[in-house]
Amino acid sequence: MTHLHFFFHGRFAGPNATAVLVAVPPAVIVLDDPLRDGPEASSKLIGKAQGLTAQASQEGTYLLMVVNFVFKAGKYNGSSLAILGRFVPDVSGTERSIVGGTGKFRMARGYTVGNVYIWTASYFVLELDAYIVHY
Repeated sequence: MTHLHFFFHGRFAGPNATAVLVAVPPAVIVLDDPLRDGPEASSKLIGKAQGLTAQASQEGTYLLMVVNFVFKAGKYNGSSLAILGRFVPDVSGTERSIVGGTGKFRMARGYTVGNVYIWTASYFVLELDAYIVHY
């Protein structure tokens, strides 16, 4: 089992936007967000979160998240995790399933626990813990 702790940074606006709204309604957002080892924008880049989220409820901001965490540095460089699950921006401790992986995470299973560190209209940072069983 491997435990990883990192931060998922996203930017909705500006010339360096990493999350782009592509369809409304319901909202569908395509992501190519940095994964960093800290909450600051200047923290070391360790990978990318690439995928999409879609509004998946009529009762509030409940999103379906389908994303690959692609690692680009350190021990897990070239490996990835496939994440699937519900994301609720205003709830701490949101869990998502790890449904697969590549490289050092081949045949991965597990889960992530995410907490909102920063959430504004144009920028967000999620603190993530990933608990991964793999070969």
